[in-house]
Amino acid sequence: TDAGRLIIKTEFLPTKYRGYMLPLSQVFWLAGSLLIIGLASVVIPTIGWRWLIRIASIPGIILILAFKFIPESARFNVSTGNTQAALATLQRIAKMNRSVMPEGTLVEPILEKRGRFADLLDAKYLRTTLQIWVIWLGISFAYYGVILASAELLERDLVCGSRSEAEVVVTVMDTEESQSPCHCHMFAPSDYRTMIISTIGEIALNPVNILGINFLGRRLSLSITMGCTALFFLLLNICTSSAGLIGFLFMLRALVAANFNTIYIYTAEVYPTMMRALGMGTSGSLCRIGAMVAPFISQVLMSASFLGALCLFSSVCVICAISAFTLPIETKGRALQQIK
Repeated sequence: TDAGRLIIKTEFLPTKYRGYMLPLSQVFWLAGSLLIIGLASVVIPTIGWRWLIRIASIPGIILILAFKFIPESARFNVSTGNTQAALATLQRIAKMNRSVMPEGTLVEPILEKRGRFADLLDAKYLRTTLQIWVIWLGISFAYYGVILASAELLERDLVCGSRSEAEVVVTVMDTEESQSPCHCHMFAPSDYRTMIISTIGEIALNPVNILGINFLGRRLSLSITMGCTALFFLLLNICTSSAGLIGFLFMLRALVAANFNTIYIYTAEVYPTMMRALGMGTSGSLCRIGAMVAPFISQVLMSASFLGALCLFSSVCVICAISAFTLPIETKGRALQQIK
């Protein structure tokens, strides 16, 4: 869903506005994140986490019904020979903007071949595709790693990393009879506040991210934010106060959100229309793999070696920064490619 909406927006927006408008959609992601945290703080302590899942499913059901009101991409319709549908979409847009369609006809070539997986590995795009996959995997790994590490830090009260494992075990054993079979430590109201503050970080760097994307370019902007993400992962190991921890988490959430903004835009721009959805789809698959691996590091490895987990996250971000810097194609100011 995320990839699909971005592809449609990319194909509708003019070149000069893509670098500004696409990152602004992060505001709605932020709103959803804040809503679920606020909802959790009320629902979980009262009626349980299962009701949180049920309530959170409602917007998704509504969205399914709303899909029929979203117009199909005119670029896609033209590429498949459905010129009349493309014209209808463009006329609808002109009407909404109180404008008129310019005279002329749509003459984009009809694509005989649709995107195939093999096209992503064609000589022209092979290096770009492989580096994009590495970046998507790493960004997703870091993004969900930050979120899960935040919860782990708050749950274990490891602000300074100074609390010994023995103390944690004793705490669990002391409360064994009063806890659930999972011996879960419930979040306090202050923990939810910390999560809300750190989540707001996802929008904090948006103005800087937009400037970087449009003036430094997609590649350099992404390599800088990935490098800074690696640095802030290491800074989590510094013994600090609760306020310091919140500050580090705030910056990490801001940086990982900026990384996602940039790679979404770059991936949608670098591939031609016939391959765009396929490129985003395969990248999204790698993204899910990164999301699946993150819990094993943020919760399992972090319990055994806090510094080891942070170093692994940091190392992955450094690899992504190098991969971003060496991407062969810069898409800043580049018109969307129609054909391969």
